[in-house]
Amino acid sequence: MPSFERPGVTLHYEEHGTGFPVLLLAPGGMNSTIAAWGNAPWDPVTHLAQRYRVIAMDQRNAGSSVAEVHGSDGWDTYTADQLALLDHLGVDECAVLGMCIGGAFIANLLVTAPQRVRAAVALQPIGRADNQHLFEEKFDEWRAGIEADHPGVPDDDWAAFRTNMWGGGGMLYSVPDEALAHIATPWLVLMGIDDFHPEPVSRRLAGLAPGAELVEQWKVEPHVADGRAAVDRFLAAHLV
Repeated sequence: MPSFERPGVTLHYEEHGTGFPVLLLAPGGMNSTIAAWGNAPWDPVTHLAQRYRVIAMDQRNAGSSVAEVHGSDGWDTYTADQLALLDHLGVDECAVLGMCIGGAFIANLLVTAPQRVRAAVALQPIGRADNQHLFEEKFDEWRAGIEADHPGVPDDDWAAFRTNMWGGGGMLYSVPDEALAHIATPWLVLMGIDDFHPEPVSRRLAGLAPGAELVEQWKVEPHVADGRAAVDRFLAAHLV
């Protein structure tokens, strides 16, 4: 079980396969873990490892990754973790595939360090659509599950962290909407269809980002194989 340490955090990660690096940013909200890929329509860890060097990770304070909690924590904290892991592994450029909260992580990576990402795939990205209370409730559930491991963190720090994650940004929470119009990185968006992953958010994302294209049907049968094939074609086209 390899891990990587940077100030205040120990990150658990796994590597599978060889080839061009693909960083996986898992679903699960604040509990974004490698294990969560087992609940996806198909598992990119095993599927993509047939052709690529797959790098999967547990985000901080999820799964086997542990970190301090501060009121300054937010999307940039997670992005810094992800970039630091790539640096640790000697990866200058990669593709990124994320699901659920992974879509928001991708957006901040593309704004923060576009030169590090050759192409991106977002499966049912989360988004704001009269549903902010859902994400705040999930944050509170996550906090309740780990709070005993972080004695002494003031309520004000937890509250600030929650606001930093879910109180700002645009429809993806992690970046302003206007920033999406400047993302030219090739970006395949597989549409969400529920309250946490609203269809209008996926459609607007595909319309705003110049490098984005939308796949509408992919998550349920008989479309799962076609959706997976669309991802394969997209990555093959851009990772040459």
